[in-house]
Amino acid sequence: MRIAFYAPLKAPTHPTASGDRRVARLLMDALQLAGHTVELVSELRSFDGSGDLARQQALRQAGRDAAQALIDRWRDGACDARPDVWFTYHLYYKAPDWLGPAGCAALDLPYVVAEASHASKRLTGPWAMGEAAVLEALQQADLLLCPTAHDVAGLRLAAPASARIERLPPFLDPTPYRRAARKRGLARARLCSAHAIPDDQPWMLVAAMMRPGDKLASYGVLAQTLALLRDLRWQLLVAGDGAARAQVEALLSDAAPGRVHFLGACDARVMAAAYAAADLCIWPAVNEAYGMAMLEAQAAGTAVVSCATRGVPDVVLHGVTGLLADTTAAPPLAACARTLLTDAALCAAMGRAAARFVEEQRSLAQAAVRLRHLLGRWDPAVAASGHDGGIDTGAQVAHP
Repeated sequence: MRIAFYAPLKAPTHPTASGDRRVARLLMDALQLAGHTVELVSELRSFDGSGDLARQQALRQAGRDAAQALIDRWRDGACDARPDVWFTYHLYYKAPDWLGPAGCAALDLPYVVAEASHASKRLTGPWAMGEAAVLEALQQADLLLCPTAHDVAGLRLAAPASARIERLPPFLDPTPYRRAARKRGLARARLCSAHAIPDDQPWMLVAAMMRPGDKLASYGVLAQTLALLRDLRWQLLVAGDGAARAQVEALLSDAAPGRVHFLGACDARVMAAAYAAADLCIWPAVNEAYGMAMLEAQAAGTAVVSCATRGVPDVVLHGVTGLLADTTAAPPLAACARTLLTDAALCAAMGRAAARFVEEQRSLAQAAVRLRHLLGRWDPAVAASGHDGGIDTGAQVAHP
């Protein structure tokens, strides 16, 4: 089938790296691997972060104009250029979809939405227009794909009772991380040399943007956590950059003098090597949707310490691929980290289980199978074969 793909928050071609851009690219890859032809139909970013009504109105008009241009093109163009399905990734009150609903209504296309969120409190206030648009999109959607159980519960409150809501768990291509894991010793030696990191003690790794808001709040909890672990031997590697870097450096350096090593922004290859070199990945995940960095760490065979909030349990299996604290408070997070820092065998076993978990249940290939099944109702090839390509997304790997 031909898939019209759109990401209103951030296009997969956006120059600034982020989790949103990464997931958008992965979704396009998975759809292509599932056998579909995918076209990015617009790079229009509908995001308004300041609650500026005039800006929102301008973005709405720009979206309507872009949608009309697509409608005219597909009506007047060759039949083989017209999409069979519209697929929108990630819409919420600050970044609604002004294109998909209009295009689907005009051309009678199935409307699929992945990772939508609803916040009823936003129906009043500076983003009321965006939230109203999200609700309209949810009402029109033929299929809602949710990465986490937390998202399913939220959408059930906003979507119509007849809405089809399905799980599509977070996923990635494990190949580069598997490759990096095979060269763990080399990666560790290079980091030792480049950053003067002692190699005779456990390494913890953080991979996160440094920006105000929830990310900075997470770094704050992390600093408190490190202070509770100062009686143990360990080193912390921090991969990331951003506007709040000076604040992050001050927080972590004060909490653990001489033990924190800032790697800066890392490209995908360097990041995979850093994950593989570490003994565990740690992140408080304050208001984190689910945390792609923690999935990446596990793909490289690294256990994770985080908190069992929102979608994190869909990415990290507590007691299997890592340990999750009940809350984002520092004391329980430090207790989880202490367990793995003082039990190298358990930490390594969880790392091995983590790599198996990603390979078997959170891989790009598994997502492609899942998408082929979920979109099969509109695909004549799947309907004719009668093959159920579904996967069991609820299964867990064996305890190490």
